[in-house]
Amino acid sequence: MPLVSSLLIEVCVDSVQSAINAAQAGADRLELCANLGLGGGTTPSIGLLRSVQKAVIGIPIMAMIRPRTGDFLYSDQELEVMLEDIHVFKEQGVRGIVVGILDKEGRVDVDRMKLIVDEALPLEVCFHRAFDMTRDADEALRDIESIGGISRILTSGQGKTAHDALSTLTSLFNTTKELIEDEPWGLTIIPGSGINPITVAPILDTLLPFGLQEIHLSGSRWIQGDMKFKREGMGMGVGGDGEWGVWIVDGEKVSEVRNIADERWDAHYVGYGK
Repeated sequence: MPLVSSLLIEVCVDSVQSAINAAQAGADRLELCANLGLGGGTTPSIGLLRSVQKAVIGIPIMAMIRPRTGDFLYSDQELEVMLEDIHVFKEQGVRGIVVGILDKEGRVDVDRMKLIVDEALPLEVCFHRAFDMTRDADEALRDIESIGGISRILTSGQGKTAHDALSTLTSLFNTTKELIEDEPWGLTIIPGSGINPITVAPILDTLLPFGLQEIHLSGSRWIQGDMKFKREGMGMGVGGDGEWGVWIVDGEKVSEVRNIADERWDAHYVGYGK
């Protein structure tokens, strides 16, 4: 029998409107970032956090701790920035942080992650998709488990999308179960990347039997901004849809995923008398 009554859906957002759209569509938790559509997400501002907290009262928020886009090998100065950001976010009522640090060889930087976790506790800590950039998924999982204090790992199973790497995700679920044994609130795996109304059903059908309890998605798309005047040939170096567009959560996509997830969850656990 699962420890929760329904599948938890986390949606990553980088604006107040996206947070509202996600919450109204059935998201259970938000991952708050900046620059989602351009660089995979960086640390959000305190102003954005406070505005989101006012707009979606009561929904848990996980704050991204990532000082820049690019790789996950950080300098001493960047580590100092990350620790300072964590200290500030702890005072703002977030549920936890989302973070990841690697070394030059593509392994989890255990020593630096211990510093991060020590600063973050008692907040929840999620190791983000830096996991998917490690040289070996099983090795990375065991390194993260050895750190202690990390609640979950967000991963696509080291595939381009979670749907592309279901065999690896299945293996990660099995290994995690072996590592944490019977701990009720031990380290968990949260699949993410490419989860949408088309892919969510096969992902759930494959992973629910192995203990899946959470999924992560953006449910977002570029929309045209409201600018009427756009200087031809000018931009801020982004290019494509992001030059004049706005990255926004599509509430209909999230709602559809919510409905499919609830149906699959109920169908799977009907044997438990749900």
